[in-house]
Order: sequence, then structure tokens, then C-alpha cells
Amino acid sequence: MSTLITGMHHVTAMASGAQSNLDFYTGVLGLRLLKQTVNFDAPDVYHFYYGNEVGDPGTIMTFFPFAQMARGRKGRSQTVRTSFSVPEGALEFWMERLRRFGIGFTQPEERFNEQFIYFEDWDGLGLELVAHAGDTRQPFSRPFIPESVAIRGFHHVELSERVYEATEELLVNMLDYDFVGESGARRRYAPRTGSTGFLDLVWDAHPDFGSGGTGTVHHIAFDTASEEDQLILRERLLRRKVFTTQVLDRQYFKSIYFREPGGVLFEVATSGPGFAWDEPVAALGQELKLPPWVEAQRAAIEAQLEQINQDMTKYA
Repeated sequence: MSTLITGMHHVTAMASGAQSNLDFYTGVLGLRLLKQTVNFDAPDVYHFYYGNEVGDPGTIMTFFPFAQMARGRKGRSQTVRTSFSVPEGALEFWMERLRRFGIGFTQPEERFNEQFIYFEDWDGLGLELVAHAGDTRQPFSRPFIPESVAIRGFHHVELSERVYEATEELLVNMLDYDFVGESGARRRYAPRTGSTGFLDLVWDAHPDFGSGGTGTVHHIAFDTASEEDQLILRERLLRRKVFTTQVLDRQYFKSIYFREPGGVLFEVATSGPGFAWDEPVAALGQELKLPPWVEAQRAAIEAQLEQINQDMTKYA
């Protein structure tokens, strides 16, 4: 059976203010704003994409900033932590940087022989930086964050589940991930392609269910190389009685969605066509891009959206 999933594609979460979200991920963390567009299903809301220089799959963090949405609660049947990879020796730089901007963090801990720190963004989203040796992905480098310490992309995502067996079966038999390690109630899975983008299942029968809202992950997306591979996977899922959406056009990739047995929303997204589809790489994220079917409503949409400022000199 051919490998259809090549690793992580993106993680999408909910935020409150658009400017504060932009400040945190481009100013504090130094990611590139790859695309400012709108939620295709609710075009009065931004959809921000952040990542490396060109938005390679496995580096892309995206947000829907809903200004009036209540804060969510972390818990079972959710992705509760999103972890980024940084080079070994980079944690001291990041602890000093987080301290400078008043962002609390844990002291370095160790998991699977790697050190990490935990912190939260300004909406309470759970994040980690993991010192991961040998990550050769090219980061987006800003003058105030040297390339030698910059974020490379995702290290892993952490799902909170009541049990792990059914989700593991889906990961291994359908999504081309393999079990690679265990620590207490944590089980780690890695993509068969060998790319970075682990998935950790932390299972416990007792935690309360999480609730959606700002500061929570909406869904996680896996990468597939082509539309043909996506359709093959969709048919496999349907044959296994996994309800799966039709293919949806997200302009920068095609998507299908389904829920894993524990209730977390999964997406499978194609690698292309990518973010340079409607603007050159040098200009990514500079202008509001709308899908063709709402372009005629641009004036009304822009009037509803929070005005943003991409000047990040205060974070230098």
C-alpha cells in the first residue's frame, strides 16, 4: 500500500484580536505572515496563515480571529498543545525573549530525550518549543531572531483522549503514522516518510471534555502530495465508515475533513498549489486576498475587519 500522508500540513486555532494575534506570531515568535485572507465559510472573519519563507507543509500555523468569541477550555477530545521545533541550544534565547515580553513559561523539562518549554499565547493557546537536533528545515529569519535559533516548523501536536486504541488504529492503518515511543500515558507516532511532525496521544479516562473558543485548536491537518492521493485516501476512509466531507477548495490547497474516533477534527490537505498562487513570494501576506466568489463584496468585508499594522519594530 502506497504512503498517502507525508506528515503534518497545518494547525488551525481560534484567536480573539487580529492585531494581538499578528503581534504574537510575527513579532514575538518571528513567523512570517504568509497570507491574510478570510474564513471561506464566514468571510467577515480573517484567516491568517503563518510559517516559514514560502509556507512549506509542516510549518503552517493558521488562525481565525473572532473578536467576540468566548475563551475555550482545554480538555479531552482536543488538540491541547502545539509544539514547534527549534535547534538544540536555542531554549535560552527563547526564555529570555518570552521573559522580555512578559510571557510566562515553564523551566526546561525533558521528554523522549529532548528538552522543551511550555507557554501560552495571549489567548491561552498551549504551545511548546522543543530543542530538536537535526531539523534541517529552513526557517523564516527576522533581524531580531537569528536563523541559528529560529523556529523550524512543527515538532508535534498533542491530543487529549480518553483511550488511545481506536485513534492509533486510524493513524497506523489509514494515515501512514507509526507508533515510535511511550512515556506513561503518552504515546508518540511518527510519519512513515520520516519527516518531522510527530503526533502524541495523551490518554486519561478522567479529564473533562474541552470546549471550543479562543485559545483552542480548531483542527489539525495532514499533508498529502496530490489531489489524486487525497481522493484515494478519501475512498479508503469512506470504506471504513469514517464520515468524510467532499473535497473543498481552499485555493492554496484542497481539503477533506473528518473526525478521528476520539472526536478531534482532522483535515487532509494537498501540498499545493501553495501560497504564491495569487501573489509573489516576496509579497506574501502584505495584502488582503479574497476568494473569487466574494471579491465583489470586498468593500463590505474590509469595513468589518479589524485594521492591522504589520510594523514589528517594537519586537526587535
